[in-house]
Amino acid sequence: MPPITSFSQLDVSKTYSYADYLTWQFDELVELVKGKVRRMSPAPRRAHQRISGYFFATTYTHLLNQRCEVYHAPFDVRLTTAGPTGDAQITTVVQPDICVVCDPAKLDDKGCLGSPDWIIEILSPSTAAYDTKEKFDLYEESGVTEYWIVFPGEKSIAAYVLENGRYKARGTYFAPGDMLVHTLPGLQLQWERVFEGV
Repeated sequence: MPPITSFSQLDVSKTYSYADYLTWQFDELVELVKGKVRRMSPAPRRAHQRISGYFFATTYTHLLNQRCEVYHAPFDVRLTTAGPTGDAQITTVVQPDICVVCDPAKLDDKGCLGSPDWIIEILSPSTAAYDTKEKFDLYEESGVTEYWIVFPGEKSIAAYVLENGRYKARGTYFAPGDMLVHTLPGLQLQWERVFEGV
């Protein structure tokens, strides 16, 4: 079989594994959700980059000399459920905008194997339904402890924390003030800094 060098060569009706994903030789970013290929948005807008930069820089500084580590897209997060975790068995690989991993055993040269402790997704018009429904359900099912969804247009953030296997709303931030992170006590983020210049 010839190598896959273009997204157009993929059969979007087919189910793929992480082993397949590793052989693809094109630059376009894609995600796998339960074996189905999802094309990612084109390069994010400036507002998205500013918001992402604030979250990454503030969290990175807070985590210096601590066990947890923060990463930003592109960064492969291989989500698994109970069962084998070989490349051929993994069918979900996502690229969260920001993620924090507190278990060093989950990190390898390829990225993260298992659920991060905290994921932040910054919505764009083309990803709103995907991030608020499909990824919400996926992260909940995979055991991601905390999930924040950032709405740049509305300048608001919805924070969810996993309790008994289901996400519970922990807070909605839409005005100046501190935003507390459940999984990282002591990290205080300011709403006004997130949306500064947006």
